[in-house]
Amino acid sequence: MEELTLTTPALLFSAISLIMLAYTNRFLAYAAVIRNLSDKYLEKKEDSLIRQIDNLKLRLNLTRWMQIFGISSLLLCVLTMFLIYIDQHTFAIWTFGIALILLILSLAFLIREIQISTKALAHHLSDMEDNLKK
Repeated sequence: MEELTLTTPALLFSAISLIMLAYTNRFLAYAAVIRNLSDKYLEKKEDSLIRQIDNLKLRLNLTRWMQIFGISSLLLCVLTMFLIYIDQHTFAIWTFGIALILLILSLAFLIREIQISTKALAHHLSDMEDNLKK
């Protein structure tokens, strides 16, 4: 088995940073949509708005977990580098393995969130098509 070096966990820094930027952009987009829906809901309380709000709550929760797992992965990569630096290679390997698992979980939550987002957009398109047919 090859030895884990400082460069191995460092390679994930740019990838995780880009992922976190994408997650933050998703979060900010949800915040804007939620504020807009909140204002619409205060004007008239429609069932479709409640379904949209529930959907966004779920997606926001998934995004929170995506961010938590992504940040935790980055933190463990830094810890891995420190453990390598102080010659604790066995702990470094285990820590890096856990970091990879957390990154996998973060990406799995992203896949689930994308599925939910796609389904929500499909419902909106269907609603628009129904209105066009009328």
